Formats: sequence, C-alpha cells, structure tokens
Amino acid sequence: MSSLYDTLGGDAAVNAAVDIFYRRVLADSYVKRFFEGVDMERQAGKQKAFLTMAFGGPNNYTGKDMREGHRHLVKNMGLDDSHFEHILAHLRSTLAELGVGEDLIQQVIDIAESTRNDVLDK
Repeated sequence: MSSLYDTLGGDAAVNAAVDIFYRRVLADSYVKRFFEGVDMERQAGKQKAFLTMAFGGPNNYTGKDMREGHRHLVKNMGLDDSHFEHILAHLRSTLAELGVGEDLIQQVIDIAESTRNDVLDK
C-alpha cells in the first residue's frame, strides 16, 4: 500500500503545495502577522520536511516539536483556534487548487488537525 505522500505525488507535490500554501497565508491579513520577520525560505523548508514526514514520506524533519515551535506565538501574539482554522482553510484550498481529491484532502486535514493542541499549547 502506498503512503499518502506517494499518492499525493511525492516531493514535487509537497513542494508545490507548500509554495502555494505560503503565498495564500502571506496574503491573508488575519494570519500573516505571525510570519513577520520569519525567514520564509527556511520556514518553507521546515514545512516541506514536516509535511513529507506527516504524509508517510522520508523523515528528514529536524525542526522543533509543534508545541515548542509555536508557544511564543500563543503567548506573545495570541495565536488561537480562529487562526488555526484559517491555516486549515488555506491548506484545504491549496490542495484543491492542485487537483487533490476530497478524500485525500480530508486525510491531510485530519493530520493537520491532530497537531492543533500542540500548536496552540493546550
């Protein structure tokens, strides 16, 4: 059985998704402030490695865990469920733009949803 990573199209698909995703996020005035001053090339690399691992591809993710990596955003900038929902919506629309089927989109959203409590330091 192939992994979600392979089904979605491997490295090329993850790279395309992350590029479109961050273009959408940075155009969204509600969430873009969380990325001010962030090296977006580095951030995109970390996101690509994380998604590859989360989708069952090669695990090359060496970033901080979700809780540690986002705690300062919760504490200092008020990151909350409403922001998380915006990010999920951007992820969903990015995958739809790439022609990913609804069943696979839901699998990806479920994986992202599983990180909510860590991202929001709950």
